[in-house]
Amino acid sequence: MAVRGLWMCTPRVGKRGSRSGLLSCLCATTVSAAVFALLFVDVVEFWITSMGMSAVPEPHAGIFPPQSVPPTRPEEFLLMPSPLVCQRAKPYLISMVTSAPAHHRARQVIRDTWGGEIEVRGLRVMTLFMLGVSSDPGLTKLLIEEAREQGDLVQGRFLDTYSNLTLKTLAMQSWVRRFCPQAHFVAKVDDDVLFNPSALLHLLNKSRSPYEQADLYLGRVHLHVAPNRDLESKHYLPKEAYPSSVFPDYCSGSAYVLSRSALLKISLAASPLTLSTAHPPEDAFVGLCARAAGVPPTHSPLFSGGPSMPYGRCCYQAMVSVHNIPPKDMLQYWTDIHSSGQCPWLSMRVSLSMCKVGALVGSALGLGKEA
Repeated sequence: MAVRGLWMCTPRVGKRGSRSGLLSCLCATTVSAAVFALLFVDVVEFWITSMGMSAVPEPHAGIFPPQSVPPTRPEEFLLMPSPLVCQRAKPYLISMVTSAPAHHRARQVIRDTWGGEIEVRGLRVMTLFMLGVSSDPGLTKLLIEEAREQGDLVQGRFLDTYSNLTLKTLAMQSWVRRFCPQAHFVAKVDDDVLFNPSALLHLLNKSRSPYEQADLYLGRVHLHVAPNRDLESKHYLPKEAYPSSVFPDYCSGSAYVLSRSALLKISLAASPLTLSTAHPPEDAFVGLCARAAGVPPTHSPLFSGGPSMPYGRCCYQAMVSVHNIPPKDMLQYWTDIHSSGQCPWLSMRVSLSMCKVGALVGSALGLGKEA
């Protein structure tokens, strides 16, 4: 199609040569713009999303009152690695994977793939799993054995349910703040996400990167999301708990990254919660706390916020996170990504564009959420 379009743009000599030349110039410009948009669809996405983001007020603008976070004690966690684990490893990046107690297979696949890496691009990395309490005594026993064998489980004192995901995130932040304060960056990742520490560190550390800032809250930004008022939905949020008609911009909870200073500020802005208190979804809640702390979210098109991103080896090499990947596929994709060397620039551009366009088509056809 591109060749045909360029042929149609060829100037024709005749009585209307000047008009034909103008039309051919416009046609060539249109084709060139289309090719650019396809090859740099991630850049276009970044620009469009950034243009639509809301302004961030000064810290503590009234969404939540400023809080002082009490010291975290080891007894607040039922299971955890040695309190000295981060002091010994000194990770530059620590990935905290939120996982359900029954998701043993997903945790093991992560250990066998991206979570098993301890050094990436010359920097130390570490992966731990954040869980709540299971109501199944047999599963509780299995978790104790898994923690003893693997040494990578952190378990908070709350029931592991969907409604308690916000408590899980608060416990994760509390543990990192207390036991791993030397980490430069903290990634919160769901256990069905194919995460790519190498792509993230390349993004964070490349020269003149827009992400080189003290307070970093990085991921796929959701804009102008309204609270769910459907009584039948598991996402239901009553007006009494959150009266506003829209949430501040926030990063998708499937995967996002916080710098050390942003983690501390967001923790300080967090409102105390109880199990009986209705509260926004986990990712929206973090966005609320970030807004209260004056920490703006930063969008990156290399984070996917939903399923339906078709697989492409070069595309997945470039992506920092891809959501909704079953354990079996995660093993296969990770092996294939590393089966040969780094993809050439053009191959990566083409593959990334195909993934993004395929995701948009799938979303438009109702095959999944936006990626």
